[in-house]
Amino acid sequence: MLNIPELKGKIKHSSIAVLTSGGDAPGMNAAIRAVVRYACSYGCDVYGILRGYSGLLEQEFVPLGLSSVANIIQRGGTILKTDRCEDFFKKSTRKEAARILQSRGIGGLVVIGGDGSFTGAHLMEKETGFPLIGVPGTIDNDIAETDDTIGFDTAVNTAIDAIDRIRDTASSHNRTFLVEVMGRSSGFIALQVGMGGGAETIIVPEKKQSIEKISSTIQRGMKRGKSSSIIVVAEGPKPGLSYHLANDLTQRGYNCKVCILGHTQRGGSPTTHDRVLASALGASAVAYLLSGRSNAMAGIQNNQIKLVPFRSVIGKKKQISTPLFKLSQILSS
Repeated sequence: MLNIPELKGKIKHSSIAVLTSGGDAPGMNAAIRAVVRYACSYGCDVYGILRGYSGLLEQEFVPLGLSSVANIIQRGGTILKTDRCEDFFKKSTRKEAARILQSRGIGGLVVIGGDGSFTGAHLMEKETGFPLIGVPGTIDNDIAETDDTIGFDTAVNTAIDAIDRIRDTASSHNRTFLVEVMGRSSGFIALQVGMGGGAETIIVPEKKQSIEKISSTIQRGMKRGKSSSIIVVAEGPKPGLSYHLANDLTQRGYNCKVCILGHTQRGGSPTTHDRVLASALGASAVAYLLSGRSNAMAGIQNNQIKLVPFRSVIGKKKQISTPLFKLSQILSS
């Protein structure tokens, strides 16, 4: 059961702000809603910052109250918009961001985003002393020290739905379909989708597989009477991986088609899981911030909310489950 940290004693800030940064993820709106309503329950003023760190620097602030976040929990994307602010890599820019917040009487900032967003937050607090708390929001689920991230469950279920439909076509035409999902440097989406979709092969950046091994897996299925196959492919660092694999398999005699799901995985209404997770993490971030804790992420470990210092999170590589990957290979044989 998710535990929200208790807020004891006098609150440390009477006014806070919240922003979303980096790639959008289904459930971010649920997190924004939780931040606003939990903070308001303690009499704290809340300001939304549009377009992430870019909007902070351009002072795009909007006051948020209980009515401001009504009927947004079911919406995908983020009502605050988001951006990737290259200028935030500069120390002088981070110093200016803290000055802007302080000039408006804002005492703390909740940042909903991923590793890059947390890096900027960590450096800003380290350099200026301005309090920040992070909430992990990314469909990739690749943030260290948290078992889950906002948007991951929705992205996986979106891809699963697509694969269930693609399998019908694959079976009808005796084809091998390579379904490419998001994940440039991590295979969390691909592994979950491949397992849940019954894929014959799962290609992830963390586990190298030769074309010979992929071919032999398909061949084993054909010997058992299978006429079609699904291969789930994490997009990887270079575009076109699925097409390269499809070309190699076609040369070996397989009837291949490629389906790239792309940004459809980012959009859509968040699942119940993501709404609950986002609500719990958003409220916890406020509880930590108002109690004087900062320079950390509100994450989840073993279904318990944990406060994890940014220094233990940023730049760390989260590994996919090797036992789960091995199981996927056994079940596809």
